[in-house]
Amino acid sequence: MTASKPSVLFVCVHNAGRSQMAAAFLTTLAGDRVEVRSAGSAPAESVNPAAVEAMAELGIDMSAEVPKVLTTDAVSASDVVITMGCGDECPYFPGKRYEDWKLEDPAGRGVDSVRPIRDEIKGRIEELIASLAPAAP
Repeated sequence: MTASKPSVLFVCVHNAGRSQMAAAFLTTLAGDRVEVRSAGSAPAESVNPAAVEAMAELGIDMSAEVPKVLTTDAVSASDVVITMGCGDECPYFPGKRYEDWKLEDPAGRGVDSVRPIRDEIKGRIEELIASLAPAAP
């Protein structure tokens, strides 16, 4: 990982739900200790409104986020690449840390169905933060 601060890229197909929630949690919970990116292999036109609502319930505002297209540069510039159902669409670079998080897709679901996905993502983000910047003894 880079000497300054680690960078993490979250990738899902539409960059409208899972990857946006993960990026928002990491940005909120890690602050400026981690550089955060998210992208999609086939970005949607807007972020999933149910994901925005579910995150707002926890005080995290994703309403201004816009889905972004996955680029080779984004992968190249990241230390950790976390995929969420994008299959083989994500470019591979040796020396990067890759994780594939098996999460349900919140697309087309209401906020009641998105909350458990949101909560699972939050738990994984907390574990990720601990692995990137372990607490001092």
